[in-house]
Amino acid sequence: MTYYFPPKFHITTRAISFAVALCLSTTAYAQQQGPPPGENVFDGDYVTLGAGVAVGPSYDGSDNYVLSPLPVILGSVAGIDFEPRGPGIALDFIPDKDGAKVDFILGPVGRARFDRNNSIKDDVVRSLGELDVAVELGAVAGVKVNRLLNPFDSLTAEVDLRWDVAGAHKGQVISPSLTYFTPINRGTAVSLAISADHVDDDYADYYFSISPEGTAASGLPGFSGSGGWRSVGISAFGAIDLDGDATNGGFAVILLGSYSRLLEDAKRTPITSIRGDADQFFATIGVGYTF
Repeated sequence: MTYYFPPKFHITTRAISFAVALCLSTTAYAQQQGPPPGENVFDGDYVTLGAGVAVGPSYDGSDNYVLSPLPVILGSVAGIDFEPRGPGIALDFIPDKDGAKVDFILGPVGRARFDRNNSIKDDVVRSLGELDVAVELGAVAGVKVNRLLNPFDSLTAEVDLRWDVAGAHKGQVISPSLTYFTPINRGTAVSLAISADHVDDDYADYYFSISPEGTAASGLPGFSGSGGWRSVGISAFGAIDLDGDATNGGFAVILLGSYSRLLEDAKRTPITSIRGDADQFFATIGVGYTF
């Protein structure tokens, strides 16, 4: 299974991942509710295909916003769950047990990072040159606790650990998240999530530093980036099945809005502090079809 991400667009990865987590949690609600007369599409293998329109910064730290398409594929085949990670994919090899209080998450994760690779709207930042595409591979692990406040809600703690293997930033990214999900009714669910990204010195130097050559080309002051917390954010979601019953598959609408704040050197770099903004916003509306 693949997830295609047009390289000329930059979209907040964690926001996308949380939106997908909401979709997966909605399926859990449908499974626990039990279907009306007829089959439950989530009882076996299933796939959700989706497309939407998103608006977000043209690169991390930008104050210019772009519209972009948002294709998505997710589901479960042969007991293996899969979901997108921005331009990439994460797999969960641990099957969930029916009625379990606690579910575990473990599997590989991979994504590409197109930050400042193209579509740079700021002329000054563009003069620093385009960056190479990073390919980050690693693992995802987590735990989901079910039935906290009602029979169908859940709280999921998850962390991605990834390394660039393409020779771009050559660094490490750690992305923890905490997501609370609850259904409103059989066809509607909402979710709230908090997340953060921690990066090492190699990542920070590649994306935040400005060399003497960069200063000469752009006029921005020199800067030497170091690792630390790159960002923290909060996201809110809603999923609405169009016929009011998530158990029979078909079409659903997903709404998403998120805010993140760049921290430490991600905020202090002149790319953000002079030419951009540490406050980053993202929103999308999409339609998915499950079968």
